[in-house]
Amino acid sequence: MNFPTLAALLGFALVTTATPGPNNLMLMASGANFGFRRTVPHMIGIVGGLTVLTLMAGIGLMALFDAFPLLRNVLEVISIGYLLWLAWKVATAAPLKDTAAGGQPMTFWQAAAFQWVNPKAWAMGLSAITLYAPDRSLLSIMLVAAAFALVCFPAISIWAWLGTVVRQWLSSARRRRAFNIAMAALLVASLYPVLGIGG
Repeated sequence: MNFPTLAALLGFALVTTATPGPNNLMLMASGANFGFRRTVPHMIGIVGGLTVLTLMAGIGLMALFDAFPLLRNVLEVISIGYLLWLAWKVATAAPLKDTAAGGQPMTFWQAAAFQWVNPKAWAMGLSAITLYAPDRSLLSIMLVAAAFALVCFPAISIWAWLGTVVRQWLSSARRRRAFNIAMAALLVASLYPVLGIGG
């Protein structure tokens, strides 16, 4: 992979991980509810899960989807159902004082596992392999996965930080409820461009 292609890959990875999607909206909600430090395992889980998913997609899952297109449809249905459930959990989250005392942010393993039902993660990984590792050689696939591993954490940490910025404003139970409902609505809306709903 030459330097211009590598630079383009890093730019692709940065833009796709930094733009709004299920991961980033959940990180913003977590930053607001639990603070930045308690959200770090969630962020590291996203990086690890996305990197492994991209690697596995390049090594064999793309070929599996090519051979059995129905598998992709099944994955989409599962992803939609899980994201709708997560949106409900965000919208009905406990008051801030209860969350701080007894609530738990997403763990490393939960965040890593979530990537496998995150439609945006699949779209990012499959698109990156198609564009930047068309030969599906092990080296090129590893470079694509490494690009996501390199840029993902700084890109997504901005969202957790933004959550902490609005944390003080959310001390009002009414404002926090409105924020959580808005985050839930955006989480559902994030399905539109990824899955091509209505298009």
